[in-house]
This record gives sequence, C-alpha cells and structure tokens, in this order.
Amino acid sequence: MSNDQIEALGAGGALAAKNALSQPAENYVNDANIEMQWAMKAFKHAEVYYNLISSVDSTSLKLTKHDDEILENFKKDFPDFKIDKFEESDLKSDTAKSKWRPFCNHFDGTVEDFNYGTLLRLDCTKDYSEENSTLATKIQFYAIEIARNRAGLNLINRKKLESKQNEMTREESKS
Repeated sequence: MSNDQIEALGAGGALAAKNALSQPAENYVNDANIEMQWAMKAFKHAEVYYNLISSVDSTSLKLTKHDDEILENFKKDFPDFKIDKFEESDLKSDTAKSKWRPFCNHFDGTVEDFNYGTLLRLDCTKDYSEENSTLATKIQFYAIEIARNRAGLNLINRKKLESKQNEMTREESKS
C-alpha cells in the first residue's frame, strides 16, 4: 500500500475512516471499504513507528504515558516471552489468548484504544513485511515494543539506517 493510496483518501476520506474505525466491531460485517481503511491506518501506523525507531535512540522513547506500568505488568505476566523474535502462536494460540486476555483487559480505561488492532513485527531486527508482521492489539504492541526499546533491541534499526545513509554518502562522493 503506497502513500499515494493513503493520500488519495483526502481530508473527507480520512475523517470518514476515523469515524468508521472508532465504531464498535459489532456494528460491521466484512465490508471491503472498511477493511481497506483499517489496513491503510494500520500500515501508516507501522510505517511511522518503524521510521521513528530507525531515526532516534529508541531506548528512551516513550510510546504512552503508561509505559512503566505496561512494562512492569508485561514482565510480571510474561517473564519468559522472547521479545526479540517470537511466533504468531505466542499471541494467537488458545493458550496464549487465555494469558493475554487478562493482561489486555487490565488496561481497559487506562490506555486509549487498548484493544484496537495494529501491526506488530515478529522479529525486531527486520522491517514490517507480510512475513514479519502479525495483527495484534494495541496493548500487545505497546508491551512488546516498549520492552524491545528499553532492552535496546530496536537500536539495530537505527544502525541499519545510518549504515545505509553512510553508504549513499560514499557513493555520492565517488561521483
């Protein structure tokens, strides 16, 4: 999905998408337009987040005003979760869902849109892609990405960007 597709929505389309995406799921059937609007919103969020962690020192990055509480509860409830690289089943198997549900619901009323869907990278050393992304709730995204940031695991993305920029500079200086 390109930025042109997102920009093609225009202000009215973006407002309609926002309103549509803020309605309870029970109000909808699988409408292709709604799914496309959601996918564009999720893609844009993923793109912005990846650009952010590729551009700044992510170890001190604050994603919410509740980062410390989210991280504390995540470490307590999931002490053995492999934050660097995990499988989709670690979020979506029946066993995983039964562990994640109370964790997620703990943030109802605390973290805005805690249960909205967003994209999450399975392997923190790689960019978002079809193979490296899964749908997760926003609170799962926050928990895992806050833990990755605090552990310095997302710094590799900044190093990759810096390396690419240095290589481009060297190539330009050769010409």
